[in-house]
Amino acid sequence: MNVKKKQRQLLIFHSIKPNFRYFVVLLRFFLFLPLLLFSNKIIAQDLTVIKGVITSEKGELLSGVTIQVKDTRLITQTNREGEYLLNKVPLNATLIFSRLGYKDLSLDFGLLSDKDNIQNIILITDIQSLDEVHITERFNSSNSISIEAAKFSSFPQTSGSFESFIKNLPGVSGNNELSSQYSVRGGNFDENLIYLNDVEIFRPMLIRSGQQEGLGFINPDLASSIFFSAGGFEARYGDKLSSILDVRYSKPDSLSLEAQAGFLSSSATLKLPLKNGFFLAGIRNKKNQSFLGRQNIEGEYHSGFSDYQFLLRQNISSKLNLSLFGLYNGGEVKISPDKRITEFGTSDDVLRLFVNYEGEESSNYNALNSALTFSYNASNSLNFKWINSIASINVEEQADLLGWYSFNEKEGGGLNPSNGGSLLGMGSNQTFSNNYLKSLIYNTELRMYKQVKSSFFEMGVRFQSDRIDDRIDEYTAVDTSGYAFPDQGNWMYSGLIDQQNLVKIRRFSGFVQNTFSLRPNLMMAAGVRLNYNTYSKENMISPRVSLMYNPGHRDHLLIRFSAGTYNQAPFYREIKNYNGSLNAAARSQRSFQLITGTDYKFNGLGTRLKFSSEVYYKILSRITPYKIEDLKIRYLSDKMSKGYAAGADLSISGNFAKDLESTFRISVMKTEEDIKDDFYLSKDAQGNQITIRPGYLKRPTDQLFNIGMMFQDRLIQNPTYKVHLNLIYSSSLPVGPPGPDRHTDQFKIPAYKRADIGFSKDLADPEGKRSSVFIKKYFQALSLHAELFNLLNFKNTTSYLWLNDKMANQYAVPNYLTSRMFNFRVIAKLKSR
Repeated sequence: MNVKKKQRQLLIFHSIKPNFRYFVVLLRFFLFLPLLLFSNKIIAQDLTVIKGVITSEKGELLSGVTIQVKDTRLITQTNREGEYLLNKVPLNATLIFSRLGYKDLSLDFGLLSDKDNIQNIILITDIQSLDEVHITERFNSSNSISIEAAKFSSFPQTSGSFESFIKNLPGVSGNNELSSQYSVRGGNFDENLIYLNDVEIFRPMLIRSGQQEGLGFINPDLASSIFFSAGGFEARYGDKLSSILDVRYSKPDSLSLEAQAGFLSSSATLKLPLKNGFFLAGIRNKKNQSFLGRQNIEGEYHSGFSDYQFLLRQNISSKLNLSLFGLYNGGEVKISPDKRITEFGTSDDVLRLFVNYEGEESSNYNALNSALTFSYNASNSLNFKWINSIASINVEEQADLLGWYSFNEKEGGGLNPSNGGSLLGMGSNQTFSNNYLKSLIYNTELRMYKQVKSSFFEMGVRFQSDRIDDRIDEYTAVDTSGYAFPDQGNWMYSGLIDQQNLVKIRRFSGFVQNTFSLRPNLMMAAGVRLNYNTYSKENMISPRVSLMYNPGHRDHLLIRFSAGTYNQAPFYREIKNYNGSLNAAARSQRSFQLITGTDYKFNGLGTRLKFSSEVYYKILSRITPYKIEDLKIRYLSDKMSKGYAAGADLSISGNFAKDLESTFRISVMKTEEDIKDDFYLSKDAQGNQITIRPGYLKRPTDQLFNIGMMFQDRLIQNPTYKVHLNLIYSSSLPVGPPGPDRHTDQFKIPAYKRADIGFSKDLADPEGKRSSVFIKKYFQALSLHAELFNLLNFKNTTSYLWLNDKMANQYAVPNYLTSRMFNFRVIAKLKSR
């Protein structure tokens, strides 16, 4: 008896009178039983598995895409890698792919039953609908912005680190082109989170001045998607106060070989799709000699930095896959200074410092990171991920420098080098250090993702173990009585530290979060984090909520609101006092953040423009004060303070030339803190000693204005020629002499001004008028880049050397950053065969 005949019989039974109800139920059971027993094989042959990756037309991985088998309840969504999987799909099925901001796609498939069917999909942007990532982005922060990794290779930049590119985003500032450190809305670099495929990245902690910094841990050539949030991020992210940078390395579309070579750096990248996975590998190298030699200290500079990374993804079965990630990042710098001549002041009052050096300083670091991740798709709506990672970072600093200096005031001012002027002071100074720090950090985390109708649940638990072994042996000696050796003269020692610290901390954390639609145009993400550590022994709870609303106006408008608490448990640097000892009473830093913002899209200036704005207020209820000395953050762990940070970030962007985005941004910010029980002694006009309580002080990152512009354009007659301009203006920062007293930070580092320009020629552009047959045949992309850094040759200051003259007056001698420099590089991407 066939299936259609049985269905007709069921229709007959449905028409039987109600008093035969139980008889009908029993008869149904016996009719269906043989059908279920004998048709399993037939059903199995009629159903199959379909999976794949969904991207935009720009190649961006799209998560949160809904895939549904038409006229059924069989439905799923893509994960963070843009991957989807559906089981028990009919062989002749119609699949509907939908995502807000993209055109719906309906495809009829003729699938095979004897194997997995792989169907990679490209969705096209719908210009008539809102194409904001975070309105339907189930896996990305409501306050995050998407960054195209390809932009990094186009813009002129000196450090070679992708992290330095973050400085061009609203709310972010950085005053040193040699460093990848950045400050976000009044926070310091230790308050920023970096994730790579859900693995938290830890960085060296001894690096100072930017000279020792090499390549950042993110390889932009391997990145498929990058998201950045300047605050108000969701509960699924970790326990830091300021920002998150979330980077994904994912499956490539095809075999890719890419190489870059220039005066400053070189790199090579391999992307290899496999039958059941993919393999990525990248190599980067950089040398800083030419840059370091352009500072105001003459001498011999030797530097070398390298980075090696790989990611292997393998599908063990249709439901289980594993990822193996490995990274080595290292560098070494040796400096043998010879002399230094620094002139500063005004044109009418020029001061001059001359120093002769003897000795050298060096630093080196090596970081090893590895991670093993298992992903299991239990069903179309339930996924698990188990993440295991380990980071080993060793850093060494050695210095033994002796300097003889003379400090003069030029007579009559002027900048004539022969004008010796009057002597203000002379003496000797010695800097000694023999430090090392070894970090070993292990963590394991289990995450679950569950789709329930219009709600998307995420939860996870994590364990982390920190072992820090720190050896500090350093001092500074100054003799202001004249030129002398350490065993002669009137030497005064400061910054004397001889300390050995071994710290072991266990950390436990977890989160639960739900993202759901309250209304068709209103989405909400609500969650809570919990964490505990064995050092401060605190139980901390961090509730967080965000709303995203699209009023549905004619022009695209998105309104965002976020609120939540952020608790940053003390890491090693936060528990180390200024003198190198450990503070057993160290506690977590806490803040409450309120953020509201809008994204508005409109037509103007001949293109489609996007205006973004965010206003924020951070209540810093408990924070640890710190000083920044030559980029190195030194905490005053034995003190506690409260404060605030408030400001606004505005930006407008658009494509004024085809496929080239330009952005203008401005940020206004104020941040202060009040250190508990802080005071110092002074004298009044009558010479009586008085106690002064300074109250609220500017935080070291208090920067009123931060303005930037990234502009790109093409030549009208030949669009293969492009120009890339990067402008930055960051207002002054508070600074003071070395020492643990924050109230002395009354001096200012002048505003940071920077203009970098680059010119490029795309030799493989299809629009090129004259393209070589050889290039078309073998190269997918080939471009030449000529760059001029610090175009206007601004004399930017990174820090100060503090000296006293013979009258005990203190002077801040500026340490200048790099001057104008030219760079050339070639980027090539081979065609796969």
